[in-house]
Amino acid sequence: MLLLLIWLGFAAQAETLVLIQGYQAKGADWRESGVTTALSRAGWIDGGQLDGGDDAAVAGAGLRFYTVGLTSDAQLLRQLPQLERQIQRLRQLRPDDNLILVGHSAGGVLGRLFMVRNPEAPVAALITFASPHLGTESAELGLALSQSPLGWASSWLGDEYDILGRSQGLYFDLVRERPGSLLFWLNRQPHPPARYVSVVRDDRLSLVGDLVVPVWSQDMNQVQMLRGRAWSIPSDANHGLESKDGELLLAILRRLYSS
Repeated sequence: MLLLLIWLGFAAQAETLVLIQGYQAKGADWRESGVTTALSRAGWIDGGQLDGGDDAAVAGAGLRFYTVGLTSDAQLLRQLPQLERQIQRLRQLRPDDNLILVGHSAGGVLGRLFMVRNPEAPVAALITFASPHLGTESAELGLALSQSPLGWASSWLGDEYDILGRSQGLYFDLVRERPGSLLFWLNRQPHPPARYVSVVRDDRLSLVGDLVVPVWSQDMNQVQMLRGRAWSIPSDANHGLESKDGELLLAILRRLYSS
């Protein structure tokens, strides 16, 4: 009965989605990929972008989703204050709502970092798509390239073109967890009560699979402090966001609301 009451409370309050993009992505990518089209068809209203950019965020009743503006190639501890400020603004716009954080790739790790660093925030659920919760060899390759002659050469082109240099801190954040790394610390911190859902790009369901983040790293059940607490959903997509992820997100939300 207690569990039923908890779920009924979740269904009654969790009305706001925050969509967090991944590495080198923009908030608008959620719209351009077609993910938000499915949300809109199901009655979710586009509340705009929370960073005060071209899409000024708006308040109002009903189900709404918002995107955020982030320096998405910066290390996660630099992105975190940006996300915190924008979520604080959202809480001012919709003070009575719980939040559902939805993150793609590195954005899912950032969402989890936000929850750990802000356990008092009213986050009812975290849903991640293809996120490297235990790290990825791709980040290690990027880190190696940033420290190679190629990385030194790119630094001569100026910050605008020095992608390897700008991303070096983020690469280190996303290497496979090891003592001294951000993920090693994060994965051993208490995580607040919430629903944790991992969408895993299962290479058994796709001809190509995810070439950026390995399957084992995408499942939050593999995180030391979340074992047995996460719900894992296999997906046949590749690493990037696709329009069918919108339908999958809707299915997850319906199950969260009806459970």
